[in-house]
Amino acid sequence: MNLELDRRDFLKQGAALSALAAAGKLGAAPGFRAPKLDKVRVGFVGAGLQGTGHIRNLLQIAQVELVAICDIVPEHAEKAQKLAVEAGQSAPDLYTRGDTDYRRLCARDDIDLVYNATPWRWHTPVMVEAMENGKHAATEIPAAVTIEQAWQLVETAERTGKHCIQMENCNYDKMELMVLNMVRKGLLGDLIHARCGYLHDLRAIKFSDNHEGLWRREHSIHRNGDLYPSHGLAPIAQCMNINRGNQFDHLVSMASPSNSLNLYAAENFGEDSPQATQNYELGDVVTSMIRTHHGQTIVVTHDTNTPRPYSRDILVQGTRGIVQKYPSPKIHIEGVTEGHGWEELDRYVEEYQHPLWTNIIEKAKGAGHGGMDFIEDYRLIQCLIEGQPMDTDVYDAAALSAVSELSERSIANRSKSMDFPDFTRGAWKTRAPLGIVTGA
Repeated sequence: MNLELDRRDFLKQGAALSALAAAGKLGAAPGFRAPKLDKVRVGFVGAGLQGTGHIRNLLQIAQVELVAICDIVPEHAEKAQKLAVEAGQSAPDLYTRGDTDYRRLCARDDIDLVYNATPWRWHTPVMVEAMENGKHAATEIPAAVTIEQAWQLVETAERTGKHCIQMENCNYDKMELMVLNMVRKGLLGDLIHARCGYLHDLRAIKFSDNHEGLWRREHSIHRNGDLYPSHGLAPIAQCMNINRGNQFDHLVSMASPSNSLNLYAAENFGEDSPQATQNYELGDVVTSMIRTHHGQTIVVTHDTNTPRPYSRDILVQGTRGIVQKYPSPKIHIEGVTEGHGWEELDRYVEEYQHPLWTNIIEKAKGAGHGGMDFIEDYRLIQCLIEGQPMDTDVYDAAALSAVSELSERSIANRSKSMDFPDFTRGAWKTRAPLGIVTGA
């Protein structure tokens, strides 16, 4: 794969982009606000397990109308249609004619937002199709599998003047929001280091005949890198103002041997089974180190092959203190915490709980992943209704997605340092950091 990571040649298009910006057509421009909507008419692509969860959330939001549903499994689409009717809405039209029937959905003229929860390989194609047809686009993570796809999303969003959002629910989890609030209020001092990751035993899922098992194992067979960095890295990126006064500068990665999937398959399907004799490229543990423009360091771990407790390994360290989420929430603040130990985070909740969590959590009760799935969907719709900038945008989606290919390249080249593309083309230097949104 021959990709130009810095895209210097893209700067040749600067004059054309400036003209678009002057005309108000640069959808991904800093602080971009789309026109307000009285309601958000949604076309949903991918009504499987995670997609159904989002559909349930959207149907609880008064300003949402579910217009159309697309899925290659007709039963999935029909189930989602039934949920809409039970919620008091008209039956959404169904698109179930195969892999590319999302194109017919995107071509409709009565849709404002296309929301995508398909397998990874379809994320960028669906998003691009939506924007090319004049719709805002939102997708489950990752937004892109390659850097070329990430650039395609950025360029399409800018040219069409549409929002392009990677739906990262972990940005809205209780503690990640609280840590962001602590950072914004200066409790930790100047940030210098962080640790994060996605450490989740997915062996049973990868060998399942249902849901993600139908496609996720293929990525472990053919790719060796951090395939899923966003859950841990996205909240850290917000704390460090990535794309808003700071940026990811370069990365180095390495991978452990790949043993665990073969062992699991041998124990569950037999030593001579196709699953056990398959070669899996993905190292059991992939470790990446990222340095930001301002010199902060981030250690990112990917581990979905081994027997282990779930963790996103969240740790944020500054010149005045350090906070961690796993295995239990703890904090140390200079001059406050006694000695060299930790203290429980509970005593800080009242002062530093993020107002977005406080204001929305009652509405989110019963939603997926402890309520953070509802909050991310609520904020998406709220920003569209109010004509506000999104909490994250296409530049964030691109930068986070780029970690995967850069880590694959680094591992394949003996942990060679890899530069991040500047998807903002310098705009990160003047973009304002994300503030403390309240959701009120």
